[in-house]
Amino acid sequence: MWLLVLAYLGGVLTIVSPCILPVLPFVFARTGQPFMKSSLPLLAGMALTFALVASLAAVGGGWVVQLNQYGRWLALVFVALFGLTLLLPQLAERLTRPLVAAGSRLSEAAGADSRPRPGASFLIGVATGLLWAPCAGPILGLVLTGAALQGASIATTLLLLAYAAGAATSLAVALLLGGKVFAAMKRSIGAGEWVRRGLGAAMLAGVAAIALGLDTGILARFSTASTGGIEQALVGRLARSPNESGAMMARDPGGAMKAADKTPGALPIEGNLPPLDGAVQWLNSPPLSAEALKGKVVLVDFWTYSCINCLRTLPYVKAWAEKYRDQGLVVIGVHAPEFAFERNVGNVTKAMKDLGINYPVAIDNDYKIWRAFNNEYWPAHYFADAQGRIRYHHFGEGNYAESERVIQQLLREAGAAKVADGLINANAEGVQLAPDMNEVQSPETYVGYQRSEHFVPETGLVPDKSTAYNPPSQLALNDWSLGGQWTVGSERATSSAPASRIVYRFHARDLHLVLGPAADGKPVRFKVLIDGKAPGDAHGTDVAPDGSGSVTEQRLYQLVRQPGGVTDRTFSIEFLDPGVSAYAFTFG
Repeated sequence: MWLLVLAYLGGVLTIVSPCILPVLPFVFARTGQPFMKSSLPLLAGMALTFALVASLAAVGGGWVVQLNQYGRWLALVFVALFGLTLLLPQLAERLTRPLVAAGSRLSEAAGADSRPRPGASFLIGVATGLLWAPCAGPILGLVLTGAALQGASIATTLLLLAYAAGAATSLAVALLLGGKVFAAMKRSIGAGEWVRRGLGAAMLAGVAAIALGLDTGILARFSTASTGGIEQALVGRLARSPNESGAMMARDPGGAMKAADKTPGALPIEGNLPPLDGAVQWLNSPPLSAEALKGKVVLVDFWTYSCINCLRTLPYVKAWAEKYRDQGLVVIGVHAPEFAFERNVGNVTKAMKDLGINYPVAIDNDYKIWRAFNNEYWPAHYFADAQGRIRYHHFGEGNYAESERVIQQLLREAGAAKVADGLINANAEGVQLAPDMNEVQSPETYVGYQRSEHFVPETGLVPDKSTAYNPPSQLALNDWSLGGQWTVGSERATSSAPASRIVYRFHARDLHLVLGPAADGKPVRFKVLIDGKAPGDAHGTDVAPDGSGSVTEQRLYQLVRQPGGVTDRTFSIEFLDPGVSAYAFTFG
């Protein structure tokens, strides 16, 4: 029952998600028509079709995805015709001159006639349901993941129907309010005609947006999900089991393994290698499939390029790919973004070049591969044998010797003639150098309000509004604060004026901060101080000894690396130019 409520509330929130924008014109084309005969059938068709397609897609395999693609294109053509008849009613008759009656019915269904037909409205709703691709936030992700893992069931379809019903509810409210506005405008001479044409133009714009992939691409980059914070809170309250850790999509900062991890001495079959379908793009390789990889030993590495834990495992993953490539090992990186800027394929491509990654990487911006593996961590390593069965996994950093021995064992099982003995000695330096975990007493800390902790004063963060901050003179260990003018969003804080600061009281050898330059791409200069002084020998790789540096791209910056004893220190960074975005602190 609680999950049904959760799914319904998640659907209600969908109307404020950017990814639903392209289908809104199709719905609002019903504005001004009687609700029961026009809007309600449309919303019903939309909800039922979405629930059916989502149910099949979750459990039906690739053929359903392919079939749905054909359905989406047919729906685009169908809705485009309705948009044209709204914009240019005479066009329907010209296009269908041999079938004048059909053209007339098309105009009536599109809303040009004052007598709405429920059947036609339901048909438009079916087409809209095929095109509806909302951002898969935590709630819809929870439903679809459960469907994929547990198979088809009435419970799955009911949850998807509840989600769709929630979205239909919020759209219905908007339609009822919009209908009153439309009726008022129609009382003005000629206004109704122009509004109708405007809706037709908006429908065509929505068709163009979906055809170009903007509904699941560019719109999604503005935010992983606008309602993610609210949805995640609902998931936490309603769907978490008593034994769940709560780290569903959190990094594993200590590199700890789950209790189910196995040693190389016993490699049970943990399941089949899931499909690798759903990547928006593949780099360094054409698309790969689990079926085509049979006969090879496969290592799948879930990572994201600003994650310090992922960066510190890369020297080992790259070395394994090089050492065992000719013996039958295939390494596949699955880049699943944490922050919005990591969805930019150009950013990932540049990061891969800088990091020297030459093995295949799937860009998993929609988390489809992530969900297929039921993964929860960055980084996560899954090892599959030549028969396509997962035999071992490891989450986080560490256990490199055991992981390499697993590779050697699986290659021998696959019949490799000569498997190289010994273990690699990864040449890690800079940010990729292993952490000194004995000295790390500061946790990963997010700057955006959605996951922010230890900000002082506790009630001081003002969401989504440019605000002047003044940090306290003293901070306790792991407390942090802002100084100057900042706008704090859900996943980042953006400076609104020069001389804005961030202050953090930390205990670790290394301090890193994920940063991005101004929106126009111009570098942002900064100055780092440790206990009020230039860092000197304690400067990081992205900072000069005098504390100077600049933010030139969206990535992780190493700002402090202490050469000697580690004690509690106060870190401060002042941005000399406005516009910088700060995302998260990590330590090593």
